[in-house]
Amino acid sequence: MTYTTLETTLQQGVAVIWLNRPDVRNAMSAELIAELTDAVGAAAEDDDVRAIVLAGHGKAFCAGADLNWMKQASGYGPAENQADAARLAALLRTIAEAPKPTVARVHGPAFAGGLGLVTACDIAIASYDAKFCLTEVRIGLIPAMISPYVIRAMGPRAASRWFLSAEVFDSAEAYRMGLVQEIAPAEELDAAVDAMLGHLLQGGPAALAATKRLIRDVTHRPIDDTLVADTASRIAAARASDEGREGIASFLEKRKPRWHPQQ
Repeated sequence: MTYTTLETTLQQGVAVIWLNRPDVRNAMSAELIAELTDAVGAAAEDDDVRAIVLAGHGKAFCAGADLNWMKQASGYGPAENQADAARLAALLRTIAEAPKPTVARVHGPAFAGGLGLVTACDIAIASYDAKFCLTEVRIGLIPAMISPYVIRAMGPRAASRWFLSAEVFDSAEAYRMGLVQEIAPAEELDAAVDAMLGHLLQGGPAALAATKRLIRDVTHRPIDDTLVADTASRIAAARASDEGREGIASFLEKRKPRWHPQQ
């Protein structure tokens, strides 16, 4: 599909989805949200895709909401506001629940909804020049749809500060609190992303998808008999699967499994 707000590439099993509105710092609009939902969904269903990268062209990853979109939304009634908000919530969930590993390549500003995109991804790698901000309260709004992902990434105590103060913070602070897992000089950002992709592509596709589900399902559950039985059944199913059998065989035979990237 051809997009007007995105640029997409697929190479060696990696789908890179570029936000492509550099003139407005990749600000989010209704069109961008719709196209990004479609692009991530398509990549998630494509058997040739092993990992998904979100990135931004120009000087910013994503500077938040487009001003024209905000102006238009200011005139919405309750039903229109609900539907509009639901579309962003659906995008974030599509990213978070994609069966493929998702990586955010972050540079420049990642503000408001842009920060939501970062935290919906499994892994975030940022350049030293990246800046983050949860700006919503400064204009009388709340970071509602992005809040589950941001709180999951930075924790509720840190969220209390950054949600309420709307301060700008840098990549070092984002790394310190675990919002991003790696930081690098701008000129080394792509190399850092590529190195992470090299690790991800070595995992079994089904195992990666099942591990993402495992993380969602196990987090915050009590360690009781039900959870013990659940986790035991999951590993039993993995061992009995074709991918599990191939992985164990390749380990014992000291060879690479079939899904390993070809050099």
